[in-house]
Amino acid sequence: MIRLLAALMVFALELSLLGCGAPVAEEPAPVVQPASVVNPRPAPPAGDLQEMIDRTLQHIEHQRVMSLQQHAAWQLLHGVLAFGEKFEILAEGRPVAAVDWVFDGKPMKGWTINPTPQGLRAEIEAGKLGQGHDDQWLAILSQWNVPTNRPIRVAGKDYTLHDLVKRTMYDCFEGKEGSWTIIALSKHLRPIDQTWIATDKQQWSLERLVSMEAGPVYDEAAGQELILSGACGGTHRLIGLAIALNNYRALHPNVELAGGWLAASKRIEWAVARAEENQLPSGAFSIAFFFRPANSNNIDEHLAATGHVLEFLSFALPKERLDDAWIQRAVVYLCGLLDRTRHIDLECGALYHAAHGLVLYREKVFGPRPGGTRPDAAAAGLATAGS
Repeated sequence: MIRLLAALMVFALELSLLGCGAPVAEEPAPVVQPASVVNPRPAPPAGDLQEMIDRTLQHIEHQRVMSLQQHAAWQLLHGVLAFGEKFEILAEGRPVAAVDWVFDGKPMKGWTINPTPQGLRAEIEAGKLGQGHDDQWLAILSQWNVPTNRPIRVAGKDYTLHDLVKRTMYDCFEGKEGSWTIIALSKHLRPIDQTWIATDKQQWSLERLVSMEAGPVYDEAAGQELILSGACGGTHRLIGLAIALNNYRALHPNVELAGGWLAASKRIEWAVARAEENQLPSGAFSIAFFFRPANSNNIDEHLAATGHVLEFLSFALPKERLDDAWIQRAVVYLCGLLDRTRHIDLECGALYHAAHGLVLYREKVFGPRPGGTRPDAAAAGLATAGS
């Protein structure tokens, strides 16, 4: 309990540190009410909801502009997370695709990749400049359509994305934060149930990594505590489990789940139920995530909580469940919050995780967004039976 409360306090502090993506247009700024006093709005008809989402995403992607001069990889790669490998940033005033830029070996603050005998290693850097978690960059790219044979230039030499995958496999060990690792390896391991020897000289598999993230199959209390102790209220651990399970089911649609895969399914269903139980009357999800209902006057806290939880739900649930009224209320709340704050410099992680949740929701419920890059079908659960 104390560990959970401490994690939530650290998360709230981090939200206050860095803003991101100031809008480029100069318009009269509206008065923004505290997030906790917003009156709930009923979900509009399907066509209107789709239009609301598209309008919100259009503004975030094209009006909130980031640049190499003012932002670092931590902010810029969150933009890629939301909008895909073609997401554009400014380089000396000129629009460029962020992924193309770094894969061509051009400089970006915080994009630190080092060659090793076991492959390319993305370094963790403090201060929200570079990678904040093991395998975060590879996990972001793995949610879109970046193939493992994609060339990447590092220190003047040519490699491929597969060299990042090899190092990720090597860096497995008991107790590792594997939320991003299971996203990357579930996308790229073929066969998905292969085994390998990692840095600790032990045999590893994707199922073992999933089990480490999900906790014991039949010890619900221990598994739930493990989820709640994860990054951003447990949403990143759940997103990792949902993506890994989606990728596994896309390859093995008729296999009965067991071991780590069964544990992942149990944790996901528990978290979906808790998200609904803890939802606020406004449609926002609790700022205490899956722990208990909790409200706040802080806009960044609500943006982070509702955005991250919607992102998880959009990975975890098929279309027919995403059509439920309680999730529609959250989508309406989130679009309204982003509309009211369109003139405010918002915290980058919260902003782009919210956008990613809306991108996924839009894709699964209404189909492809005109002009938008499509997410990886298996990772998003679009290649799973019933989605």
